[in-house]
Amino acid sequence: MKRFRRYLVAGILVWLPLGVTLLLLRVIVGIMDRTLLWLPKQYQPEELLGFAIPGLGILLTILLLLVTGLLATNFVGSAFIGGWESLMERIPVVRSIYSAAKKFLEIIFSDSGSAFKKVLLIEYPRKGTYSLAFQTSAELGEVQSRTGEEVVSCFVPTTPNPTSGFIIIVPKKDITVLDMEVDEALKMIISLGVVVPEWRHDRIGELPLETPPDNDQPQ
Repeated sequence: MKRFRRYLVAGILVWLPLGVTLLLLRVIVGIMDRTLLWLPKQYQPEELLGFAIPGLGILLTILLLLVTGLLATNFVGSAFIGGWESLMERIPVVRSIYSAAKKFLEIIFSDSGSAFKKVLLIEYPRKGTYSLAFQTSAELGEVQSRTGEEVVSCFVPTTPNPTSGFIIIVPKKDITVLDMEVDEALKMIISLGVVVPEWRHDRIGELPLETPPDNDQPQ
């Protein structure tokens, strides 16, 4: 029975991840293929070829994103986008959602800044228990001034859905910067802590807030 169970579990570990991956890819491809419906019916591939080609919508989606980005970065497109955003800002409920989503995506896709670049370990929700977190900001203005110490804004994601969570303001001295990459931390969170990344001892983490030591003072 032990051997039977071992073989059964080994088979599950082979096929289940593959099945989940294929299912997610099918959902993503299916969503992107919906963009083909935006074309006039006589120009849709299924009408021209007589059969559907799965995944063709990916090309149209990429083309649409590229064209939108090209238009948004020139003078006319920038003026149009500015007018659109101004309109969105006038709608009471929509403006909060739109502005928050836009700022979040700007942070995620920005090459500059330190947001979501470091994996942190903080004592949360109480002293003596630890949670994984991501640094979102180290320039907190009024919060930093009123607390009288260096603090860091941390995002503590929930599991297994890391897109929701809590914003915690933590003193820098109470934060441990981990060596693991952001994607490794996300895997650990999504897997409920089952997938633990291997620790590479030759890597040392540092908070971006670290200030260089004063050469006049003894080390």
